[in-house]
Amino acid sequence: MTLSSTKSDSRFKYLARRYFARRVVLFATVLLAIVVLVAVSISWLSHVDPNSISIMQRLKSPSLSHWAGTDQLGRDVFLRMAYGGRYSLTIGFVTAFGAVVIGTFLGMVAGYFRWADTPIMRVVDAMMAFPDILLGIALVAILGPSLWNVVLALVIVYTPRVARVARASTLVLRDLLYVDAARAIGTPTWKILYLHVLPGLISPVLVQLTFIFAYAILAEAALSFLGVGVPPSIPTWGTMISGSLNYSDQAFWTIIYPGLAIVVTSLSLQVAGDGIRDCLDPKLRKAA
Repeated sequence: MTLSSTKSDSRFKYLARRYFARRVVLFATVLLAIVVLVAVSISWLSHVDPNSISIMQRLKSPSLSHWAGTDQLGRDVFLRMAYGGRYSLTIGFVTAFGAVVIGTFLGMVAGYFRWADTPIMRVVDAMMAFPDILLGIALVAILGPSLWNVVLALVIVYTPRVARVARASTLVLRDLLYVDAARAIGTPTWKILYLHVLPGLISPVLVQLTFIFAYAILAEAALSFLGVGVPPSIPTWGTMISGSLNYSDQAFWTIIYPGLAIVVTSLSLQVAGDGIRDCLDPKLRKAA
């Protein structure tokens, strides 16, 4: 084993130890891993179509044969939750990834180039003046209700959050001595941004990614609940709640279990984001 690999292993162990220093972070990470594992492996564990209708089994309470009961069309709620997790997690991750990529680029440009700061940030401020859900509703109404249109709308909604964080960090990094030295020796601007500025943005942007992941799952559920999100034929957690709303007094489990999935996943992501922040923040690292 080489010296460099030994150092990387020790650093990884150090970061892992700091990340799992709080039990709540460990608990949230385990819950999140279970949710992802169930969503990924459900097609291997069960070959039942989650959309198969069985009127004779409609509104059955939770039992050994149906762990989370059945809905108004006799569909297994747990099975639909597991398959719906794929869609909800995909929407959340793709939204977070897209917002982070675009927002980081805009934030770097606005923070590094003074001429681009005002026009970019005024647009960002204007977008952030609207509540997330209202802006999301307006964008989905313009684009049309489909899964990828919802993702596009949410990327637009959450990009300004990342752009502001990336700009604030870039303003600090731009005036550091090693960046000034790189400019003085004639290093191309794109190389300075890639080699010296972007690495300094990884920590704050990574934390934002986990938070936006959680926000996007909640926003998709809210849009579906309002009837302007993903089409009802796609079993996301939000469409499950929206489709069963009229039967909540007869079969509360059709809403409770998808709602719990949303709450557990969102809270776990935000706690994991706090753990990543505590792990990567140099100020907190020195305090420890």
